[in-house]
Amino acid sequence: MKGCPVRRAARVIVPAVFILSGLGVAWGQPASAPSQDPSTGAKVFDAKGCATCHSVNGVGGKIGPDLATVSRPRTFYDLAVDMWNHLPKMAGKMRELGITRPSLSSREAGNLAAFLFTLNYFDSPGNVEAGRKLFTEKGCVACHTYNGAGGTIGPNLDHLAHFRSAIGVASAMWNHGPQMADKMKERGIERPTFTGTELRDLLTYLVPSAGAKDSSVYVLPGRPDAGRRLFAEKGCVQCHAVGGAGGRVGPDLAERGVRQSPMEFAATIWNKAPAMAEAMKSQAITVPQLSPAEMADIVAYLYSVRYFGSGGNIQNGYTVATRKGCFTCHALRGERGKRASDLAKAKGLDSPAAVLAALWNHSVVTPPSIGGQKAEWPLFTSQEMGDLIAMLQSLGQKATPKAN
Repeated sequence: MKGCPVRRAARVIVPAVFILSGLGVAWGQPASAPSQDPSTGAKVFDAKGCATCHSVNGVGGKIGPDLATVSRPRTFYDLAVDMWNHLPKMAGKMRELGITRPSLSSREAGNLAAFLFTLNYFDSPGNVEAGRKLFTEKGCVACHTYNGAGGTIGPNLDHLAHFRSAIGVASAMWNHGPQMADKMKERGIERPTFTGTELRDLLTYLVPSAGAKDSSVYVLPGRPDAGRRLFAEKGCVQCHAVGGAGGRVGPDLAERGVRQSPMEFAATIWNKAPAMAEAMKSQAITVPQLSPAEMADIVAYLYSVRYFGSGGNIQNGYTVATRKGCFTCHALRGERGKRASDLAKAKGLDSPAAVLAALWNHSVVTPPSIGGQKAEWPLFTSQEMGDLIAMLQSLGQKATPKAN
């Protein structure tokens, strides 16, 4: 597939992808899934022909939606729901176009899911002219010199090559925010706030190469497992909870982190710094310094922590499978007269990714309804999918509860 458009897109995305090596040990989820690699998932997206129908940031097919612009799933189960619920429509379109529906292995499904989950983790390049205006309007020029013009209170900003990463910006804003705030207060300068978009535009103006497609450090890689450890070691957990566990001084960061890009995170760090510094002072907590690599690890942890959520309920999974008609076709432990496979004999359903692969590879067949008419394709919610996956994973591990 030499010259494939999404392979070209992958060159933009993959260098920036942080490897979600900790997805299998996300908060509330046992280590039952293999590591899932978004960069390898981008190659799966290419190799399996997904680009024939779907584009990524405008590169690829136009039959289906651009997967970088749709609202991203919050969890693995949301993604599984999207793939299952739309399977008949996608399969029909592939038949219409003469495209063979590709099959997915467990590892391919896991890596593809990680790739799709992380698409909105990255910030697109900002607007240089908007950034130029913000540099003046937000008062940055009063303290900093850039391109030969500006104040001398703060450092000259002509040498910001190491800030090509939004994570580097977040680190610098955290580490130097208190000193900058003190200087602004001394000189009667109103401390500005930024949206993620404004900060992106400002960075694009100050560091034009930050938006370059060949930038290998556009986003520094982060390690969720290391981020979880740092979250405790740096004292973040004393004020903030993650998934309900931790301090109550500040908000639970699991809900915020999953929706924020690195630039939005950097803007939040800046905007909330005074309040956080005051809270830490009242708690006698020393403000920790964070290197860009440490900041990247923490952001990766917060972003990935809700990937698997809290998992599903096995008993509820049997109820869901019964209600959705799965047991109309599929046997459980040898029932006779069923036209589809015995689910208890299925091999390899030992991880959420393995179940996702099995669901995607499933034939687009619905069980007959009362009267022999063809039933509707069963649709699932995220919670139902979580319960169903938990049930399917449990098969063969212990005696099957009686279906409701």
